[in-house]
Amino acid sequence: MSKVFAVYGASGCGRSLMPVAIEQLRILEGDTDSQIVFIDDALEEDTNVNGYTAVNYTKFKSIDSVDKFVLIAIANSSIRQKIADKLVKDDVSLWTVQGANTLIMDGVSVGVGAALSPFVTIAANVNIGKCFHANLYSYVEHDCVIGDYVTFAPRVSCNGNIHIHDHAYIGTGAVIKQGTPDKPLIIGKGAIVGMGAVVTKDVPAGAVVVGNPARPLNKP
Repeated sequence: MSKVFAVYGASGCGRSLMPVAIEQLRILEGDTDSQIVFIDDALEEDTNVNGYTAVNYTKFKSIDSVDKFVLIAIANSSIRQKIADKLVKDDVSLWTVQGANTLIMDGVSVGVGAALSPFVTIAANVNIGKCFHANLYSYVEHDCVIGDYVTFAPRVSCNGNIHIHDHAYIGTGAVIKQGTPDKPLIIGKGAIVGMGAVVTKDVPAGAVVVGNPARPLNKP
């Protein structure tokens, strides 16, 4: 059988990314014969989601193909990591999907399994880990370093010289102030930046910050 591609997750995130994945197969891969499905662990029987077949993971594994690729369209980064580990163990390749109008500049490295929605921009000399999610209209400016399983909601403004550690979540419309080459602004591991927050200084690991300027939640 030809290659099999899947979007893991048939909720809102997955349904939004499926057309992006289809367009990538058509334009970037030049592929018209490969099969593409949703994977939904809650399913007991195959179903139809927005015109595409949705199967559970057991059914996906049983499909007769040695070339299987999966985009994990799950917003929760911990679940995303568990699924990624399972796929690697089962010899299924992580699939990177990006919009046809996603702009990636020079000197950029993006790890496997990224989901880059339409109108996302990655500027020069940026290093990004695996399974990064960047939603609509988000950007990453020059000389940023982003860890594994980081999530950007729509319209995140990540300016230059910022380091974002693993599993951080940046909410819709958040703005992160530019750092400097000798002192990058740091968002710690597992930190959450709230919707519309304006981050002007480092955020510790595991912290939740909100507001303008961003401050720790529940603190004066």
